[in-house]
Amino acid sequence: MLYRKIEKYIVSHLQSASDKILIVDGARQIGKSYIIRQVGKRLFPNYIELNMETDRLSDRVFAEAKTVGDFYLALSTVAGDKMRERANTLVFIDEIQAYDHLLTLLKFLREDNRFTYIASGSLLGVTLKTTSSIPLGSILIKHMYPLDFEEFLMANGVGQAVLDLMHSRFAERLSMPDAIHLKLLDLFRKYLLVGGLPDAVNEFLATRNIVNIRAIQNEIHHLYGVDAARYEELHNRLKIQRVYGMIPSNLENKKKRVVAKRIEGKAGKRMADYDEEFDYLVSSGIALEVRAISKPSFPLIENSGKNLLKLYMNDVGILTAIFFGTNIKAVMDDVASVNLGSVYETVVAQELRAHGFCLYYYDNKKVGEVDYLIDDRDHLSVLPVEVKSGKDYQVHSALDRFLQIKEYNIRQAFVLSNSQQVEVKDGITYLPVYYVACILPDAAGETLLL
Repeated sequence: MLYRKIEKYIVSHLQSASDKILIVDGARQIGKSYIIRQVGKRLFPNYIELNMETDRLSDRVFAEAKTVGDFYLALSTVAGDKMRERANTLVFIDEIQAYDHLLTLLKFLREDNRFTYIASGSLLGVTLKTTSSIPLGSILIKHMYPLDFEEFLMANGVGQAVLDLMHSRFAERLSMPDAIHLKLLDLFRKYLLVGGLPDAVNEFLATRNIVNIRAIQNEIHHLYGVDAARYEELHNRLKIQRVYGMIPSNLENKKKRVVAKRIEGKAGKRMADYDEEFDYLVSSGIALEVRAISKPSFPLIENSGKNLLKLYMNDVGILTAIFFGTNIKAVMDDVASVNLGSVYETVVAQELRAHGFCLYYYDNKKVGEVDYLIDDRDHLSVLPVEVKSGKDYQVHSALDRFLQIKEYNIRQAFVLSNSQQVEVKDGITYLPVYYVACILPDAAGETLLL
């Protein structure tokens, strides 16, 4: 069983006195149902699991369950023998977005207080934006992502002592010992190939067969593209699929950002013309957005008005499958002729987003671009993060110019690379790339209260 950090959060919520209903949100195939199922069966003698996507495509027992009484009647037809007391009965509503009326009904189920409830959704962000009556005050939404690098390390047998050492060395700005560095860098490169989709990780652990791993990744990549067909408007479906399909090629361009006129090949198109398409891809969890900022200050969300956007895949393994297929040499052997810049940027975006950071990048015609800006809550400032895949990791002219702008009040900057040595020079801390696992916000994580 793969360890997932979100398990502690789910257990804590279900064992707490809170009567709010937790909804775990995220892209498909990232392990939401599995981890809820494991926790639910362990904590509750009467565990009831309902898959609304399956119901919608078959008997439609819950299609008209728009009152508490109707819901209980429908529930009794599939699990009447397990409907006991609140303390020992958990009802898990999986793929709740299949019936948006159930989102509204959660408020009344909570007020009725007959059972304990938990839910998950794979297109929940999209559904909530179109639901007429969101149950404010009744639900908690916790976002889930593919396995982050630390979870991947644990899956590969890296013990808590090594993880603790990594975090303490990062905090003290010290390098890892030689042998551990080589092990962590080797696993980091394997993570670039495998990514964090649970099925791909389990296949890697079981067989080490790159052909099998790529088959899983390609299937899920196709599934994500097909999900766009669920969008109500046909013209939006086609544009969503087009934007999603363009992400890898955009990342190979120098600027990496989305260019509106390329989406449909039409001159005069603006980014605002595709707001719904971008929103779908990000809200569904299958793409990560990085918004441009030209004048950074803390908090970054107040400065994100610039209409420039980069999109990254939600899983680095899917990206390397698209780029390299079953050839692992480009990633594992540091082939000099292969530019891994977009791969490294993707894994850092994936990691920072999983840690709860909103992602931005710096864009200024005179200064240049800096890969990422994140909130530095300790100093009430902005932390620039630059990612380097090659050996010239100390060459970063845009970052140098950025740090010279006194009004930005930047207290620290990170450059991530394959180098083992931690070094602080001219206000920049050079870190091994696997230390991205240690860059965490000071808050508990990203939970939305509704």
